[in-house]
Amino acid sequence: MILSAERIKARALEIGFQKVGIVRAEPLKEGGGRLFEWLRNGYHGEMAWMERWADKRTDPTLLLENAKSVIAVAMNYFTPHQHSSDESKGKISRYAWGDDYHDVLKEKLFELSNWIEQEVPDAHTKVCVDTAPMMDKVWAVRAGIGWIGKSSNLITTGYGSWIFLGEIIIDRALEYDAEIVTDHCGTCTACIDACPTGAITEPYVVDSRRCISYATIELRDEKLPSAFDGKMGSWIYGCDICQDVCPWNRFEKPTEEGRFEPRYDETSLALDKVVDLTTEEYAARFRKSAIKRTKLSGLTRNAKQLKKSASK
Repeated sequence: MILSAERIKARALEIGFQKVGIVRAEPLKEGGGRLFEWLRNGYHGEMAWMERWADKRTDPTLLLENAKSVIAVAMNYFTPHQHSSDESKGKISRYAWGDDYHDVLKEKLFELSNWIEQEVPDAHTKVCVDTAPMMDKVWAVRAGIGWIGKSSNLITTGYGSWIFLGEIIIDRALEYDAEIVTDHCGTCTACIDACPTGAITEPYVVDSRRCISYATIELRDEKLPSAFDGKMGSWIYGCDICQDVCPWNRFEKPTEEGRFEPRYDETSLALDKVVDLTTEEYAARFRKSAIKRTKLSGLTRNAKQLKKSASK
């Protein structure tokens, strides 16, 4: 059976994705070169997994035998809630307010890939969401979903940067999208100017070692580096500053996916409660939440750091 790109896109939108584009599966040259330069500069910090599969990140044909096409999708996760201004609470990055996006996107991508394999029984697919060695933002650019902004976030004209990305690799040639969304950042430097730690070292380049999101989520040190003293604001998990100030996020739209609504109606966490969490309470509270990424030790460390800063 002939499987057209038009039918795939229509089905993807029905499933709940807001944007979809299809491009040829081939090794990345320009994007791959930027990745290796970023790694050589040590900007990945302690994220050793970024190096581990660097070759596969730049070549989807290493992830699926006879790969021919990449179906790139984007899903809006914006919900119109605000962080608490209470200094006794730590702010959670908006992407982690609801259920773990890995689970939500995988469910929908597998629904799409299963539909494809039902339509074409001899087709083979591979679903990729964040943790898979794919350069999500590069493929989104190639597929015409948006452009990579100076903050290094993927930005769209319709939803701003509040989007999750994913892909399906398939061993079938399809009609490919050729239209690219041009860089609309212009002379704007709002994200660079607003970053309290100078993590955006130059336009389009982020040094993770200076990033509040990296420090509060990925860094496993017992104490946060002194470079973050007095600069964390009240972020306990992640940071949205560069997105909050982005002019393109004036086009944000509420998501239709209910699972991205704040769990327990919380956009911030009470610092005292976090410090006193038991292992069992932590596991129950953050089950199926992206916040489990930082582990209990990391979350309590962050809370203690914020409490210490607030007391000065």
